Order: sequence, then C-alpha cells, then structure tokens
Amino acid sequence: MVRIVVDAMGSDEFPKPDVEGAVLAAREYGVEVILVGDEKLIQPVLDSQNAKDLPVRVIHAPETLSMYDKGEGLVLKARSKDAKNSMSIGIDLVKKGEADAFVTAGNTGAAMVTALFRLGRIRGVDRPGLAPIFPTAKGFCVVLDIGANPDCKPENMAQFAIMGSVYAEKVRGVKNPKVGLVSNGEEEGKGNELVKAATPLLKAANINYYGNVEGKEVIGGHVDVAVTDGFTGNVMLKSSEAVAKLITEKIREIIKKGSLLTKIGGLLVKPALSEIKKILDPSEQGAAPLLGINGLVFIGHGRSDAFAIKNAVRVAKEAVEVKVLDEIKSAIEESLK
Repeated sequence: MVRIVVDAMGSDEFPKPDVEGAVLAAREYGVEVILVGDEKLIQPVLDSQNAKDLPVRVIHAPETLSMYDKGEGLVLKARSKDAKNSMSIGIDLVKKGEADAFVTAGNTGAAMVTALFRLGRIRGVDRPGLAPIFPTAKGFCVVLDIGANPDCKPENMAQFAIMGSVYAEKVRGVKNPKVGLVSNGEEEGKGNELVKAATPLLKAANINYYGNVEGKEVIGGHVDVAVTDGFTGNVMLKSSEAVAKLITEKIREIIKKGSLLTKIGGLLVKPALSEIKKILDPSEQGAAPLLGINGLVFIGHGRSDAFAIKNAVRVAKEAVEVKVLDEIKSAIEESLK
C-alpha cells in the first residue's frame, strides 16, 4: 500500500481541510495516510470523519512553519536534527523510508528549503523546480519552474526540461512529450540572455525539443512541457489563474444581470460551464511536484480545501506507483555522460 504523509498544518484553514481531504483520499484511493501536526487539533477533526476503519494515523508535531518563517530562521528550523515542525517531521518520514511521498499546502518556500536540507538534491540537479499542470486547448502542460527559483542559469533550464519531460511521460501518460522553452518570440534567437544561452543545452538534451514558445503557444497546447525561470513561471501561473477566475465570474455576472432569455440560456449552458470550471480549477490537480529533490514532495495552494488535498494525495500516489523519482534519476544520470 502506498504511504502518503499529509502536513495537517499546511493549509490556511488547517487542520480541517487537510484532515478531511486525507480521509477522503484514504477512502477513495486505498492509500495509507499519515497526518503530521498538532495531535490536539487533528484528532477532533479526524474523529468526526468516521475514519476508524481507514488506514489513517497521526504523528504529533507540536510546531508549524508558516509564511512568517524566512531567511536564517527558516534555514535553522529546516535543517535542525531536532526540528519539531510538521514539515520537517513529515519529510523525515520519507527520508527514512517510512513513507513514499509528502504533501503540504503550506508555505512554498518553507517546504522547498526543508525538503532541500532534509532530502537533498538528485545528483546532477543544481536546483529543484516546482512543476504544476496548466490547462491548455489540447489538454494539459507541465510548466516549470513556477516560483522555486526566480533567478536561473541555462543549466537549470536544461535540467528542468529533462525532469519535466520524464514527469509528463510517466505520470501524465504523454508519449514522447514535446518540450518548449518559454520566450517572447517563436523564432530561435529571440528571448533574453537566459533563453538564448539555454537553447543549445535543450537542443542537445535527450528530449523531444520543440523550440521557443510564447505564452499563447503554451495555452494553445503546442507543447506538453514548458520550461522557464521561476520568476516568469510564477507570473504565468498567477496571471492564468486570475484570468480564468475573471472569465467565470463575468459570465455569472452577465447571466445574473441579463434578461429572462439570458437567464434561461444560462441554465441551458450551466453543465458546459461547470465542465469548463473543472478544467480551470487548480484544485483538480491538488498540488505540484517539487522535481529535483531526492524524494517525492508535492506542494499545494494555501487556500486548498478538502477536495484539493484529496487530489494532491492522488497525484502523489500516481507518482509513487510509476516510480517517477527513479525515472528522473536515470534521465539526469544519462545527461551527465
């Protein structure tokens, strides 16, 4: 049975969404879930979920890493052997082989730093990359990095490309995924100095390199993996989510204020709108993998609800089952030859 650690103190509304989502995942996906956090807060929520017959257990962690943990203080907490926060204790379970993956909806920076110090990097990877799934006109696209590394080197971009390609193929089931390099123009030679310097490295990598892609090509589904630095990727992610939210809210607003005929039309298209909302909703994917870490770590939105946590556990389970970590290690090792 796959064993997934869930940081019960991760989400903005912890521990309710985290615990409820974990229970839903244990019930629906047949995984063992280990909830890590303040037992006094977790247990009452768990008791209300009728989960006695499910493989769900609690490991006490009296402390929490929050958005206020930064700089040297965060580093000290992340690397301390005696750390008692939920992220450190949860990630240590993965390191010791007592769990297969770690899921959190907590502070992205804290999760990355903790994972980096406690699990280390895969040999041949300089920096890990956060890789969410973007909806596109033709399905979905793995985009990395979206915030772990605001400043990147060309070598980082090549490593992102290899890891993203493996993840798209093994976890998303895309055969021979096409990899694009995000730029401000499709033609080779366009882009900033980072893009120009990264281009020959991606062309030489053992991937199905497509070439430069603009944002519209990414959303248009021209590639299965889009590689960029964390600053650009984060802007892409937040802009895309904001536009998706704006469109759905404006449609509702227009229907609500419209004529009787408009309201009737709104009822008729409601099922289709629900499907569109489902495609655009980030909670459908639950969490993004932190690729390049020597262990499976998945980071979700702080505003995650139980549905998002459940899906985060599902995504982690799928990654474990296809042995994506071993596949990424093999691909990176091959690139070093």
